[in-house]
Amino acid sequence: MGIFDFLSGEFIDVIHWVDDTRDTMVWRFEREGHEIKYGAKLTVREGQAAVFVHEGQLADVFTPGLYMLETNNMPIMTTLQHWDHGFKSPFKSEIYFVSTTRFNDLKWGTKNPIMLRDPEFGPTRIRAFGTYTVRVTDPAKFLTEIVGTDGEFTMDEISFQIRNIIVQEFSRVIAGSGIPVLDMAANTADLGKMIAAEISGIVAGYGLSIPEFYIENISLPPAVEQALDKRTSMGLAGDLGKFTQYSAAEAMTQAAQNPAGGGGMGAGLGMGMGMAMANQMANQGPWGAQPQQAPASAPAAAAPPPPPPVEHVWHIAEAGQTKGPFSKAALGRMAAAGEITRETFVWTAGQDGWMKAEDVQELAQLFTILPPPPPGA
Repeated sequence: MGIFDFLSGEFIDVIHWVDDTRDTMVWRFEREGHEIKYGAKLTVREGQAAVFVHEGQLADVFTPGLYMLETNNMPIMTTLQHWDHGFKSPFKSEIYFVSTTRFNDLKWGTKNPIMLRDPEFGPTRIRAFGTYTVRVTDPAKFLTEIVGTDGEFTMDEISFQIRNIIVQEFSRVIAGSGIPVLDMAANTADLGKMIAAEISGIVAGYGLSIPEFYIENISLPPAVEQALDKRTSMGLAGDLGKFTQYSAAEAMTQAAQNPAGGGGMGAGLGMGMGMAMANQMANQGPWGAQPQQAPASAPAAAAPPPPPPVEHVWHIAEAGQTKGPFSKAALGRMAAAGEITRETFVWTAGQDGWMKAEDVQELAQLFTILPPPPPGA
């Protein structure tokens, strides 16, 4: 080592830290041999704290300000104080700068659904996610409990542990809150305060605090959400009896607009089904609930009439064309007028292909009033 290098090593040091990152929590001031010179200037900026470790033990914590390391009560042993050792001080000191600002927009979320008992749905599962902030409130404790001798400690090194604490406390608080799932969205602010208070009590042992905690979303499993959507649709429908009648009328209107595709058949079936469903819904309470039984002393209510039978409608084939649909009564008048005969081919819904009218049991009786054709005709 030359004389210039020797003298420059004994000149006054300027100790400071300018952080240009977003996630560095602790940074150690690097000095060859960890020797801090007598009279050095220590600059601690706002949002920082400086922790002195001397001879392996935490000596002091400096808050924001400018310090001259030259008084006798400083826990710093420098080479200029020990001429008898020839500038070879046997005492070593280290300075750690700790960021005390908030680390924002940190993510948390539940890996697996949380089981809970909902007052309305019973046992169910939910997921949740959100954001939180972290701040170092006790630099000395944070250094001794978490950082140790790490020369550069980042937020990523502790965020996983904090997320585990958050999920644990969130699961415990949300399961014991007794708040229905449908009301949780209106109570996220209060839930966030409750959870943040529980988390802060744990991370305080690390020298940290959780200034802000936000719940962005609480969701149900997809299958439960689909069932909830159906229930909501039922609520929007209102009176199910009127809704059923309206749906049946719409179905008959659409079927009538497509006669070639069995519109008459669809109209007849839709009318019968609509009337049956309307009668059934009229005999039930709202939302399909069964009516309450009358007291034993009250007279028994008359049983509702059965739904009317579904009347078939028929198509006939004539000269390679299809006509209809016709009701059974209309076919009876046509048979009496001679417009159709026993040999006329007919078809209705559910029938396997075209059949002669005399081979259809329901229509064969229309021709019993007429004599059959003579033998050999």
